[in-house]
Amino acid sequence: MKFEYLLFNLLVFAGPFGYSFEKQIRFRQHWRSAFPAIFLSLIVYVIWDSSVTNRHWYFNPPYMLEARIFKLPIEEYLFFITVPYACLFVKEVLGLIVKNSFNRALEWVRIFMFALLPMGVFVFQTGKEYTGLVLIAFGVIAFLDRQLRTDTLLQTRTYWFLASVLFFTLVFNMYLTARPLLIYASAYQLDFRIGTIPIEDFGYGLTHLALCNIFYEYFKNRFNP
Repeated sequence: MKFEYLLFNLLVFAGPFGYSFEKQIRFRQHWRSAFPAIFLSLIVYVIWDSSVTNRHWYFNPPYMLEARIFKLPIEEYLFFITVPYACLFVKEVLGLIVKNSFNRALEWVRIFMFALLPMGVFVFQTGKEYTGLVLIAFGVIAFLDRQLRTDTLLQTRTYWFLASVLFFTLVFNMYLTARPLLIYASAYQLDFRIGTIPIEDFGYGLTHLALCNIFYEYFKNRFNP
């Protein structure tokens, strides 16, 4: 069905948007931090996505509209808006039920992630480009978290947030890959899958939403010093 990917995006967005006005959650008050964060992470991942489309993966025409911008269907741009919005909404809901704490001992996570950057460069050069790019992305995330002084990777609530990202990646990408709306070229990845999902997709989703979260916290700190 041509409108399937579009309907998928609308369903992902509808619930979180509707509850954004709920009195206890009040996610609407964070829009001026959320939308710039979503937009900045969208730019980064659209560049990544459009650079490898028709090589690392292909969009299956029967499930989406024909319009393309930089090789990407319109629905893919919506995906980079609706999913981050839903995940940031979940982050704020988690804030109501999960106590946050700052733990300097978690610095080891950031060091480990940064160490993945040179490993990613090496893996990329072996031809496993998707795998390498994911590892590089983890390193960049660690670098930005420290340089922007958001220190999201030192906060315990971040890991609840990232756990929710893994869950949504499992649900959303299982649908996208099982239909399939997306078709992958196994030569550029490890070709190890969880169900129909390449393992790299979990890293892609984690780094995308971690980047969005870093920008989100950065803007929240600026607007609410």
